[in-house]
Amino acid sequence: MPQGQPSVVPNDGLTTRQRRNRPLVFVHTGQGKGKSTAAFGLALRAWNQGWPVGVFQFVKSAKWKVGEERALKVLGESGEGGTVAWHKMGEGWSWVQRDIASSEDAAREGWEQVKRDLAAETYKLMVLDEFAYPLKWGWIDTEEVVSALRDRPGTQHVVITGRGAPEPLLDFADLVTDMTKVKHPMDTGQKGQRGIEW
Repeated sequence: MPQGQPSVVPNDGLTTRQRRNRPLVFVHTGQGKGKSTAAFGLALRAWNQGWPVGVFQFVKSAKWKVGEERALKVLGESGEGGTVAWHKMGEGWSWVQRDIASSEDAAREGWEQVKRDLAAETYKLMVLDEFAYPLKWGWIDTEEVVSALRDRPGTQHVVITGRGAPEPLLDFADLVTDMTKVKHPMDTGQKGQRGIEW
């Protein structure tokens, strides 16, 4: 795409501006590293534009302190860009006052909150980190997710990360990136390291 020009202009009745500003669904999937990292890069861009950002981490442990969380929270509180809300399933969702019996129940509760936030247009960008896993495992119905995303109001962008994203989600998404691992230090026995993996 030289100079940002699309290779195809659809005959959809939209103006260039309308087409440019339509809300997008991104899926970052595949076996390679960088799915969440790319999503958090989009969150940085959204923050810079003054957009409210909501991050929902569906699988990662609450004990795992990722660097992007701290950075985005500090930026969100700075008053210079958009706001940032960060929710982790492993900590128990911040809006849930009761104990949740299982990870599956917690994932479902998180999805219910995402649907409420979509309906309320709470965020301009939502990052559903590792959300492909609850879909892949059958905890949350993929068709329900596609329907909710298709019917979301406003101009909310949604990024979904995780390995093994289901085919109906890939078919629906506007942008799909499959992170392909060519090689990784862990292949030679090296463990993850500070500043690289977290």
